[in-house]
Amino acid sequence: MPRGRLADRRVSKIDAVKQGSEAFTEMRRLAMRSAPLEEWIDAEIDSELISFMRFARELRRDIVAVNNAIEMPWSNGQPEGQTNRLKALKLAVYGKAGPELLRARMLPRRHTK
Repeated sequence: MPRGRLADRRVSKIDAVKQGSEAFTEMRRLAMRSAPLEEWIDAEIDSELISFMRFARELRRDIVAVNNAIEMPWSNGQPEGQTNRLKALKLAVYGKAGPELLRARMLPRRHTK
């Protein structure tokens, strides 16, 4: 639909999405370098886009962890994934089965021939 036929409310939302996608692209580009990322965070804290402002505030609040994630080669993704898997299994059988089924599903299977 042509822009001139859209309601003002929709036009402002479209403009906000365009601005947000440009800001998100810039944030991703800067994410691999901590100093420019901090400049982006400062700029977005004053942004008119509420979601980016909130995101930037959260990054600023935990900037040490963000910088460590950028600069360090280690990741805690694997242990976090295993923890989430176990929690999902626990949730799936909680109240429906006893601890034996939960234990059987959590422990590695023994391969037999």
